[in-house]
Amino acid sequence: MKVDLEWVGLLRHGESTGNVAREAAETAGVEVIDLAERDADVPLTALGRDQAEAAGALFAGRPPDVVVTSTYRRSWDTARLAAPAGVAIVPDERLRDRELGVLDLLTTRGVRERFPEEARRKRRLGRFYYRLPGGESWADVVLRVRPLLAELSAERPGARILFCAHEMTVFALRYLLEGVPEPDLMRAAATTAVPNASLTTWERDGDGGFSMVRAQETA
Repeated sequence: MKVDLEWVGLLRHGESTGNVAREAAETAGVEVIDLAERDADVPLTALGRDQAEAAGALFAGRPPDVVVTSTYRRSWDTARLAAPAGVAIVPDERLRDRELGVLDLLTTRGVRERFPEEARRKRRLGRFYYRLPGGESWADVVLRVRPLLAELSAERPGARILFCAHEMTVFALRYLLEGVPEPDLMRAAATTAVPNASLTTWERDGDGGFSMVRAQETA
């Protein structure tokens, strides 16, 4: 798609209590993640707040023109801590995390034990188009992000835009900005980690498209 922006960055939210709870549940081999809040309300941990503040130092020399953030608390709080003073923070629900439907709060084991037929559906449809029962596919997330990019391009041509969002958003942006085909995107996703508070950036190249400059950097 044609995007008239100079630079696009994606800062994944800092470590959240949900990240910690999921890791503990997967390690323990239980079926359900012990988390009281709904996904939209999960807060950052103390480490997550430190990560967000450290990431903010990257933008001090050349700040983005605007920060557009997921409306989920962990992303919004990351944006507040990372955005340089004077840079507007704009929340947009289209950047929310992928909705997991009936599989919400289930571990890998929980999904396998409670919904064995879903693994078969996922293998048949492929990861990109497989839609979780009551939830979203990767394609559904792309369909949210595409018009947001188009609007920002029309409203702020030539701008530097920083998104503060979720792991899935990195791959949605690769698909839209770089034009990575679905099979290649799925292969990349299988081998790519998107750490908390990592930064991925794209710059306009000579062909009018975008090239990835930073890839999930945390240093």
